[in-house]
Amino acid sequence: MNVHQNARMTVHGRLLLIRRVRDRGWRVETAALAAGVSVRTAYKWLARWRAGGEGALRDRSSAPARSPRRLPAEVTAAIERLRRQRLTGPQIARRLGRPVATVGLVLRRLGLGRLAALEPRPPVIRYQRAGPGELLHIATKKLARLAGVGHRITGNRRDTRRGAGWEILHVAIDDAARLAYSEILPDERKASAIAFLDRALGWFARHGVTVERVMTDNGSAYRSHAFRRACADAGLRHLRTRPYTPRTNGKAERFIQTCLREWAYARPYASSSERSYAIDPWLHHYNHHRPHAGINALTPAARLNNLLGNDS
Repeated sequence: MNVHQNARMTVHGRLLLIRRVRDRGWRVETAALAAGVSVRTAYKWLARWRAGGEGALRDRSSAPARSPRRLPAEVTAAIERLRRQRLTGPQIARRLGRPVATVGLVLRRLGLGRLAALEPRPPVIRYQRAGPGELLHIATKKLARLAGVGHRITGNRRDTRRGAGWEILHVAIDDAARLAYSEILPDERKASAIAFLDRALGWFARHGVTVERVMTDNGSAYRSHAFRRACADAGLRHLRTRPYTPRTNGKAERFIQTCLREWAYARPYASSSERSYAIDPWLHHYNHHRPHAGINALTPAARLNNLLGNDS
């Protein structure tokens, strides 16, 4: 029950008032004074209790019993039927001869205010490889170069730095252990992508992880023949996500969001070089000290040790 913020009594207070009058012999005026309500209100609750018992002491709905101007149910059904044919609100309004505002109100009430609501959400498919190195997720994120503290930190749009250019965050994260490696490179062309892959494989190898497969999106660098040859030379199977379906590579996309929140935009940086300098300490913290909810609050390093049998 949602109690009004100015209500003097709840159901329990009303029942107490009834019991004082009924069981203790209080006068209605005395019980009303003790409850902090008017005598008229006390008589109202007494009458409701006599008519319907304790259940009648609950608040009644404020909705009117009848609404002569309410939109007929068949019109609401027609609006929903036309919406499911992917007609816009103005089109439906013209088709039915109703105001656009009325159609919009009905669509929002039905939860169909956006056309995207007509598409059923795909089921969430979660997966995790059994061992480290079975699958390495690779992705990139474009970051604006820093030429001073910008509007994201100050909150003032006039602090936007224009013309500074872009740099690219390349990330690689192991599917099973969540151990992550990352670099900031000047671009996301095939030469940079191949060089990053080579350094990432070496970094994971030094941690005892032999990579078998890599998953990327469908960026031009990853679709290139050069990247394909690089994967073949390293003995890797290259998997690409379904077009326009970034959730397929969800672990990399989620790691990028963590990078942005906890490193890239966690504090003001005076320059891009200062931000780049801060990524290595943050990566060490992520891999060795930060509990990861996806692996039972273990750190990626601890998870890797468990998977490799190095529990010591």
